[in-house]
Order: sequence, then C-alpha cells, then structure tokens
Amino acid sequence: MGSLRGIAVAIFVVQALLASVALVSAQGSTSRSLWQTLNGKAPSVIARGGFSGIFADSSFGAYSLALGTSVSDVILWCDVQLTKDRAGICFPDLKLDNNSDIASIYKNQQKAYLVNGVSTKGWFSIDYNLKDLATVILTQGVFSRTNKFDGQNYQIMTVQETYTQLKPPGFWLNIQHDAFYTQHNLSMTSFVLSVTRNVNVSVISSPEVSFLQNIAARFRRSATKLVFRFLGQKDVEPSTNQTYDSLLKNLTFIKTFASGIMVPKSYIWPVDASLYLLPSTSVVLDAHKEGLEVFASEFYNDVPFSFSYSYDPVAEYLLFVDNGNFSVDGVLSDFPITPSAAIDCFAHQGKNALKQADGLLVISKNGASGDYPGCTDLAYSKAIEDGADIIDCPVQITEDGIPICLSSINLIDSTTVAQSSFSNLTTTIPEIGQGSGIFAFNLSWSDIQSLTPVISSPQSTYKLFRNPKFKNAGKFLTLSDFLEMAKNASTLQGVLIGIENAPFLAEQGFGVTDAVLDALSKAGYDKQTAQTVMIQSSNSSVLMKFKGKNNYKLVYTIYEDIGGAQSASINDIKSFASAVVVSKDSVFPENQAFLTGSTDVIQRLQASNLSVFVQTFSNEFTSQAWDFFSDATVEVNSYYQGAGINGVITDFPKTSDRYRRNQCLNKGNKMPVYMTPALPGSLLQLMTPAYLPPAEAPNPYLTEADVSESPLPPVASKTPSTPTTAAAPTPNGQRKVSARIIVTLTAALLAIYLLF
Repeated sequence: MGSLRGIAVAIFVVQALLASVALVSAQGSTSRSLWQTLNGKAPSVIARGGFSGIFADSSFGAYSLALGTSVSDVILWCDVQLTKDRAGICFPDLKLDNNSDIASIYKNQQKAYLVNGVSTKGWFSIDYNLKDLATVILTQGVFSRTNKFDGQNYQIMTVQETYTQLKPPGFWLNIQHDAFYTQHNLSMTSFVLSVTRNVNVSVISSPEVSFLQNIAARFRRSATKLVFRFLGQKDVEPSTNQTYDSLLKNLTFIKTFASGIMVPKSYIWPVDASLYLLPSTSVVLDAHKEGLEVFASEFYNDVPFSFSYSYDPVAEYLLFVDNGNFSVDGVLSDFPITPSAAIDCFAHQGKNALKQADGLLVISKNGASGDYPGCTDLAYSKAIEDGADIIDCPVQITEDGIPICLSSINLIDSTTVAQSSFSNLTTTIPEIGQGSGIFAFNLSWSDIQSLTPVISSPQSTYKLFRNPKFKNAGKFLTLSDFLEMAKNASTLQGVLIGIENAPFLAEQGFGVTDAVLDALSKAGYDKQTAQTVMIQSSNSSVLMKFKGKNNYKLVYTIYEDIGGAQSASINDIKSFASAVVVSKDSVFPENQAFLTGSTDVIQRLQASNLSVFVQTFSNEFTSQAWDFFSDATVEVNSYYQGAGINGVITDFPKTSDRYRRNQCLNKGNKMPVYMTPALPGSLLQLMTPAYLPPAEAPNPYLTEADVSESPLPPVASKTPSTPTTAAAPTPNGQRKVSARIIVTLTAALLAIYLLF
C-alpha cells in the first residue's frame, strides 16, 4: 500500500540528509572483540517503526531514514496488527486513531473492546479490511514531536510490502496482542507462519508466553529468533497470570521457548524517586548465564529518563553497552542514528582517547553550568574534569570593587537574592536591560557570598530542569580565585575573561577593565605563557583597552543573529580582535526549529584570519533544531564538519570533548553515515506547502556602525554609598521579596515528574 510518491520522497530523504554518503557506507569497527554481549559481537540497533522520532511510525519515510542514518545491519521493527480480512500491517498500536487520520475518514465509527480486561475505545484494525485502509494516512503519534511531515501522505503498509520495498538487513516482528486477536477469531500464529515463508524475519517478539510457546517448535531449527518481551514489572502476563516481575525470576522457564528477552531499560538501570540512577541490576548477567540475549527498550532522545545523563542520549546508550561489567545485546530506539554512533564511534573510547578533531576548542559557558550552578567552584571543577580547553569567567564588579565570576550582572538570574534580605534593592536600569533587577555592583563581595547559587535551566519552559539535587550547590569565586584554580589545572589550555557593561560601570565609578588587568597581573598571567588568556566582550572599546597588552587574545562577541557581515565590519573587527563569537543561528538560520540554510559568516571571518567560536551548545533536545535529531552530538558534528567552526561554547563540555575523540572522524569516504553532518534546509524540502512554516525575513548583516564605538569613558569618581541594609519587615513579619521568585526544588522535580 506504499505510494510511489512516498517512495520518491523517502529516497530524497536519504540523499538529502546524507549529502554524498552512500547507504552502504562502512559500519566501522563494531566487529571488535571487546563487547560483553552474549555472542561477543556489537549490540544490535533496532529502529522502532523506523526513524519514528521524526517521521510517522511505520511509514516508508521513517523506515527509509532509519536505513540511511544507522549502522549497516540495522534491524527494522514492525508492530504487527491484523485487519478484518487477516492481512498483517505494520502499525505501532492496536488502535489506529493515534497514529493515523482514520478518525476523520471513518467518522463516528469508534468502538470499544476489552483489551487485557480493560474497556478501550478507538478505531481498531479488526473492524476494517485492508482495502478500507487504503485511504488512511499515517501521522506522527507523539504530540511533542513535529507533525510537519504528515503532509507526505504515507500510507499504511503490510508486513510484506515493508519487507519487499525496503529490503532491510534485519526485520523484527513484534506481536503485542495475540490474545486480543484470538478473541476475535483472527490467528496471529497462522499469519506469522505464513508470512515467514516469503519474508526473511530476523526476530519475532511478544509479551505473551502462550504465543511464543505455540510457535517455538516451528522455529527451533530456523534462523529466526524468538524474544520474550517484558512489560511493566507489575503488569500481568495474560496466559500465565503472573506479573512480569515474577517471570523475570524464572529465566530458565523463558529459555524453554525463547532465545532472548526484551526489557524496558529501567529493568537494567533503575532510577530513584528523584530520577537519579541507582546501581544496575543483575538482569543482563543473569540472562546471559541462562544463554539468553538481552535487548533493552524505551530509548527516546526526546523523553528524559534520568538527570544522571545530563540530557545526553549518547551517554545513556554507552551505559548500557560499555560500562565495563556487561553489555545488552541490542537497543530499541526511535532515533537509531544515536545508538549507531554510540556503539560504533564512542564505545570503548577510554578517557585518554586521542582527539580526532583537535582543531575544535571546547570553551565552557559559566563552567559546566549544565550540571552545577554557573560560575561556582563545582561548575569550574566539572568543566576541567569534563575536558574543557578553556574555562570562562564573566566578570562582574562588586560594590567594594572586587571582580568576581558571575553569569549575569543581575543577581536575580543566578542567585536567591530575590528571596533574601536584599530584595529591597530591586531597581530598573535601561542601559543594562529591560525589567528590574538586583545588580552585583550594589552589593559587597561579602553580601554576595551570603547568597545561594541557583542553577540555570534555560529550557524550563519545556519543563526541562537541570540537576535539581545540586541546583543550589557550590561557591562563587572572585576572579583571583578563578585564575588560581585555572593555573593549577594542568589540562587547561587557557582562560576566557568576559567583560560586559564596562561603559556603564565606568560612569558609576567602577573600572572593571583595570580590575581585570590588575587581577591577571597579580596571578602572574601577564608573564606566563603556559596558558592562553582570552578577553571577550561585545564592546569594541573594551577590547581596544586590552590591545597590545601582554599578548592576550581578544575575542569579539556578536550577540545578535546575523545573516552576513560587510567587509568594512570585518576589517574593523580584525583591527582589534583575533577571534569572534557568533550565535548558532548566525551559522545555520532557523525557522520554527528547522534549519533553513547556511550563511557565509564563518567562511568570511576565517578568510580574514579570525577564529570563530559559536554559542551556546546545550544538551537539552529543545535547544536544537529538528535537523539534529534531538541529539547534541549530531549538532556539534554538524557545526564542526559542516560549517568548520573553530570552537564551541557549551554548558556541557563533556559532550563536546567526547565528540572530538570519537573514532569515526577522519575516515574520509569511509566515514559512516551517522557521523555525516546535517544538510541545512533538507528537512524543510520534505514538507508540503501546507505544512511549511511562514517565511521569515533574513537576519540582518553586520555593518561597520554595529562594530565601531566611542572609547571607554573615564572612570567617574564614586559617590560615597550608604551601607547595604536589609529590607524592613513587612506587617506579617516576612521580608519583602521581589516578584521574580526562583523556582523551588520541589516545583522543578514535580514538573519533571509530569513528563513521564
């Protein structure tokens, strides 16, 4: 039932996304003998409904994209449902209404049936002949994922069509509801025995013991494997009336009719009530002792499972396949590109693996601020541990003139000041930004030390919060403390000192540039050459102040998204800086989270001998364009290999450092497809006109007027200030608190729980 148009589109998907890489690209080095799987081979990658994280589950487009972005022996997963006339179709659920438009075609035909004893309403495949489903179109069934490709009109395919049209290297049939079909006089056993005569089926799985027992004898001498699929631990298996947790304790029994088991990943690496990992269970080792393979399910790049992974899906896969104690024999994923890369490129890497992308600098963003409150001792220590080349200190100045490291001049952004006795200091300063704030230069260093740090969660709008267990951990540092820490870190290449709002501060009597120069001198950085010192600012006047001083590297920041740069502006930048920081959107513009193309910003700046660093790379999938498949590693790879950037500025340095060490880089035409950069604009080309986002005006060009500015004003004489005092108690005895209240730990955790 697959349409010719769908086939053509799917072929285009592969060609466009992979640029010039062939589908038969080498799988890489997964044949090594280091694997702790049952057979000693690399774990299998199983694509659930194809690449269902992007295209509609079980559609030709999803299956084609899986084949084009995964290991060469990827296994395509088909959830088998039966129609009224006994045809087997690939469809993700017993009900057809969630993943198709059947409800709009056959209106008012909803029915209710008992499914495992529970009354369930919907449109069921058993009520329709295959011919009836010819006009039904597959749609994206996960509402948090994009529906922009539903206009491709992918039709429901039979099991035979899926196999013959796609010719997958591996084909997995999952039989989820044999008992239900039996109740309605449809035999899944008969279908499976019939279809396997003409279709090369690699694996048949089911959560029902009786079904596998019924077919076990027929497949005992076959290459087709039988796998028992475990559901929730407290769910009841219908034919034995035992919980799956109970069945897990009797693997010897499972071995009598199956050669493997599939378990939700929580069976192997459980989490506690706060969503942090607990020690692994013995499930994999126990099953291997019984001679059973173990496949893990429920891997989704866009559904966070544990804070322990720091929103990094590659890190999650590696824990299942390369933890030093065991490896699962396969993983079931909606985003098969990620386990493909994890298994072939990152497993067995080792902490001291050589950098394959040595030209890519990893620069921290407020330290490892994805894991700890930014600019704290813990964030900086983690950044150093995680392989950052350069750690950064955004300098703020205190009321008593001490330069400190703080992500924002507004203390509300990174501390609990709004809940403190200093909440009466709230004010509005248009020269700094919109809205009110409590500013660092209005509090002394001792005052700021009394405040509690708060971790930044830039994706909190999507209920994605960072490391709540440590959301208030760490201590803030003075610039001098920061420089001392950096000097003692032998792995660091250097430091980056950020200076913003210097003209305004000078008018208030604070010489921030002089304070930075003094701190660098006292720390010996004006004489040492072991570590690079970068001075970063969006004010050219600040960088001019440092020009010619002690060989510091000057970095100009362009915060605005730009579509290009005039030659005069580039020449102006070159006169005072040797590197430039630009936004991700200035390299690959986006429209509604889809890449629309690429600019020449990188090439033009580099042609003038300016290094280009791009910010900010985060692990949360909502910070990335759809083109990167909800995988931070795909994003970094696309900017490095696709755009040729010189460095990443990231709040998760570990992800970028691990990327540099992956063994799939520098392979030339043998580079595997899953390490190929995304082709900007390719996904947009797959949308039909009705689904295209509205056109947007291009980003403006950077002009000379945007860059040039007056010299820094002289530092004004400070007006004697009155000592900072706490706010007077309110009538109810409570301190006054600013309207901007920081989200509490309880609220953050509750929001995360709502995701699952």
